[in-house]
Amino acid sequence: MLDLKKISLFSTVTDSDLKEIVPSFTHVAFKKKEVIFSEGDPPDWLYIVAEGKVKITKLSMDGKEIILEVIQPLDFFGGVAVLKGFPYPANAMAMEDSKLIRISRTNLMRILNRFPHLMYRMALQLGDRMKESHESLKNIALERVESRIASLLLKLSDKAGQKVNDGLLIDMKLTKQDIAEMVGTTVETSIRTMSKFKKLGIIAEKEGKILIKDVKKLRSL
Repeated sequence: MLDLKKISLFSTVTDSDLKEIVPSFTHVAFKKKEVIFSEGDPPDWLYIVAEGKVKITKLSMDGKEIILEVIQPLDFFGGVAVLKGFPYPANAMAMEDSKLIRISRTNLMRILNRFPHLMYRMALQLGDRMKESHESLKNIALERVESRIASLLLKLSDKAGQKVNDGLLIDMKLTKQDIAEMVGTTVETSIRTMSKFKKLGIIAEKEGKILIKDVKKLRSL
């Protein structure tokens, strides 16, 4: 079982209380591109990523997939629907072979009632996540593609950035298709924009990952 103390939501829970919480979680594995839940499904589970990556998506009016969020290890997802009791408002799919742990809505509500401070922490984190999703959708609607991709790279560097000798490495492998879906554009436009950023010396590729070489220039975009 994943050490729940490593997850910010449970980081303040005492060891004795954790013994009560841990049995409510179960392990589940998903293959790359396997659907975890679809928009409109009943909110039966809250999920936490133990290994791998999960994308949260919605379809645009013209049927194009837009990635709202990439869930990294130690992050949870499905929380708003589970708390409020309404159907999942988006889709969740494994971006690579992933191991998750999950807790049923019934058990989660029991634990939140038992430990009210967890409800408070969860509400704060969900508020931050909803703000991020709102910003993503606003950028897609209002900003030009270069700005949207620059903003996405900065957001990912905040979430999964590692300082290395020659810049800031985004520690996740993303395809041009993934980037296109996260900013609501075509793959061709994504490829063209990323190539332009490379020529300007703003980014590079390192072991299949994106290396930000000039954060200042990226912010100016």
